[in-house]
Amino acid sequence: MAGYIDTSTPAGADAGAAARVNIAFIGAIVAVATIGGFMFGYDSGVINGTQSGLEKAFNLSKLGTGFNVGAILLGCAVGAFLAGRLADLIGRRAVMILAAGLFIISALGAGAANASLIFIIARFVGGLGVGAASVTSPVYISEVTPAAIRGRLSAIQQIMIITGLTGAFLVNYLLAHTAGASTAILWGYPAWRWMFWAQVIPAGVFLLSLLAIPESPRYLVVRGREDQAQGVLTRLFGTAEADRKVAEIRASLAADHHRPKLSDLIDKTKGRVRPIVWCGIGLAVFQQLVGINVVFYYGAVLWQSVGFSENDSLKINILSGALSIVACFATILLIDKIGRKPLLLIGSAGMAVTLALVAGAFSTGSLVNGSVQLSHGAGLLALFSANAYVVLFNLSWGPVMWVMLGEMFPNQIRGSGLAVSGFAQWIANFGISVSFPVMASSLGLVPTYAFYAISAAVSFVFVWKVVHETRGRELEDMVG
Repeated sequence: MAGYIDTSTPAGADAGAAARVNIAFIGAIVAVATIGGFMFGYDSGVINGTQSGLEKAFNLSKLGTGFNVGAILLGCAVGAFLAGRLADLIGRRAVMILAAGLFIISALGAGAANASLIFIIARFVGGLGVGAASVTSPVYISEVTPAAIRGRLSAIQQIMIITGLTGAFLVNYLLAHTAGASTAILWGYPAWRWMFWAQVIPAGVFLLSLLAIPESPRYLVVRGREDQAQGVLTRLFGTAEADRKVAEIRASLAADHHRPKLSDLIDKTKGRVRPIVWCGIGLAVFQQLVGINVVFYYGAVLWQSVGFSENDSLKINILSGALSIVACFATILLIDKIGRKPLLLIGSAGMAVTLALVAGAFSTGSLVNGSVQLSHGAGLLALFSANAYVVLFNLSWGPVMWVMLGEMFPNQIRGSGLAVSGFAQWIANFGISVSFPVMASSLGLVPTYAFYAISAAVSFVFVWKVVHETRGRELEDMVG
């Protein structure tokens, strides 16, 4: 039948040898769900280029600007936690629809804000949407894709996040260039306001597209709607495979079948948090402790501080973005072949080395008018090492962490596990982003980057000792 292919599961998988997969339907579903990743990146990146407009419109101090810029991260933490729980109550697709609505409300509110408090509230609302999309899109993708190709399809999320960031940078540049500056008037309003309003377009596409895809079949079985789940699975995998998967999902819930709740994260027989939950939290936190968002949020400022011009710094950021996308494509090719754990180990080891090299390059610099000046050789070493670090992150921890969080938890606790892990990830994101300026100014760039290098080295030990491979395993076989 047209549109169907056979996918063989990797050696050692528990599922049958092959499944008949409607790859066109799955591809369409994944394409829609990963728009959530695009919005994740776009809403995070749209703030870049608007700071001058915000400071002028609201008469902000540097501290006030920090609050306006950082409001989204606290919203992300709350959104991730609430979305994980809501996904178990109202469904994965329903939460993504809610997130799309929050993106639209935030874009309209932030662009129209006439006071700092209103802007902060609007960005917090946007953060709720980002947090919700960050945890719900990966789990939805993992629940509608076959085990044999689940990793590569889930990894597309990271490409879309980076594409969203790049898209926001590009739209902001075009609007500022058309107006002459972000604070100049364009079509009756300052250009920086249009930067936020432009977000309504991709958010609207996300909302309308979500209306055309089905709910997660695993959620439907949990809620007792097996006929609907059967229909979705039949479209995905064919009738015979649908029967088998419904039976497997039902069996995975049979031992402890009740409405999922947060207390399920505690092992009742031992009276302590399940090990798989600590593993998820560890993955989420270590992804931030290696300092990647210093590159995302402070890249241009950082490179200017070590002697590069503003123009060169922006070019370096564009180069980092391009390399990130290439690395994510490499992940798609590798993740279902060599597995998740090997990629994490490669990333941890490589980031520890490259971050140490960046710190070493900075240690040779001298202070000139308050800025670190590097020799030509040290500058090239810092530039090469930093971009190698970005590549290694996006080959490993960037996409793989989200892939694993979407698939590693058993059915009964998947929503709750994602809630606490996603919350931990965004709190760590906030902590690293806020602490970097303080650490860099009080301790210096060398100790700051040394801390990130040590964190990467510790993450290697964490993965080696705690993380278990999930490649090729059916979601119903996950234990914890």
